[in-house]
Amino acid sequence: MSQYSNTFSDEELRERLSPLQYHVTQESGTEQAFTGETWDEKNTGTYHCVVCGAALFSSENKFESGSGWPSFWQPLSDEVVTTEIDNSHGMVRVEALCHACGAHLGHVFPDGPDPTGDRYCMNSASMRFDTDNQRD
Repeated sequence: MSQYSNTFSDEELRERLSPLQYHVTQESGTEQAFTGETWDEKNTGTYHCVVCGAALFSSENKFESGSGWPSFWQPLSDEVVTTEIDNSHGMVRVEALCHACGAHLGHVFPDGPDPTGDRYCMNSASMRFDTDNQRD
């Protein structure tokens, strides 16, 4: 049984996600810097996991890191993003995963702004952005 509350079959994910979204979220891939849909998004809203829809980050916690990926100084809460040590590619990094489904989101680095000092460097391909615009 999966440790995650939201699980999906590989077939469903390959059907529902773009090849890039699948590669990033299921194979711990990384999109090229400055190419993702939301790396320079300026509107207010919420970033959701592209796999399961869980709310992950608020635009209020986003900042321009110069890295070319959406960067946040904290997630919506401590419960929505899980971190694990990632020893791949000859480096030691902290991987960020969706707590609900285990999708790879990106990595966390200790070079962010106050108040946390963290930089959640996320892939646009792992998230869906919903604006806070109110509909009448």
